[in-house]
Order: sequence, then C-alpha cells, then structure tokens
Amino acid sequence: MIFISNNISLNDNEVEISAIRAQGAGGQNVNKVSSAIHLRFDIHASSLSDIHKQRLLDSKDSRITKEGVLIIKAQQFRTQERNKIDAFERLRSFIIKATYVNKTRKPTKPSRNAKRKRVDQKTQRGKTKALRGKVDY
Repeated sequence: MIFISNNISLNDNEVEISAIRAQGAGGQNVNKVSSAIHLRFDIHASSLSDIHKQRLLDSKDSRITKEGVLIIKAQQFRTQERNKIDAFERLRSFIIKATYVNKTRKPTKPSRNAKRKRVDQKTQRGKTKALRGKVDY
C-alpha cells in the first residue's frame, strides 16, 4: 500500500518499477550496476477517483504520455533503494499537487470604521499639503 494522503492511497500493483542503468559519469560502476529506477503509473487503470484522474491527466506535465502513463526516472542517488524512495516521493508530491483544491475566495468589504479612518487620514494629509503652499504677506 502506498499512502499519498489521509484519504488517497494506491495499491502496490498499480505502480510498475524497474531498475535501469543510470546515465552520466560514474566510472566503471555505471556500466555494471542498475541503480536508477524507472517508475510507471497508469492513471487510467489506477484506483483514484474519476475527478482525481481527470485532474492528473489535465496537468500539463511532460512526464505523462499520450496513453495516460506517468513515467518517473529517479537516478539522483547512488543506491537503488534511495532512488526508489525518491521516485515514490516524487509520485506522491505529483498526485498531491494535482489533487489539491484551492479554497474559494470570499470577497470582503471594509468596515464602516475602516472607511471613516481612511477618509480622515486623506483629509489630514490634504491639510498638511495645503500648508506647504506659498505664504502671502
């Protein structure tokens, strides 16, 4: 079981993990050890609700294929275990970010006292500026 949040969790069989060779410099070790992790998550076949699936598919992420499969390649760390943890964390943060719903904004109005204070400050400022003018003798 992969826990995403309090009300969202995935089964282990919904995520396909395979170990691949990491890219880049690494000496002789890079050619022998498959330390990178290739994680595939099929959004259509997942147990998420239809609303969450649609939000994931609507996100403009280049890691999502045309078939609706999210592909995460984790190769930042030297060990396979740490890359696997990193891949699951990136999957978790992607799902949380896509399923987060912003609170609706409730427009507020300033109180009567706040309006009165604002007008009083404006008149006081206007009087101060009026006193800066030329003085007649």
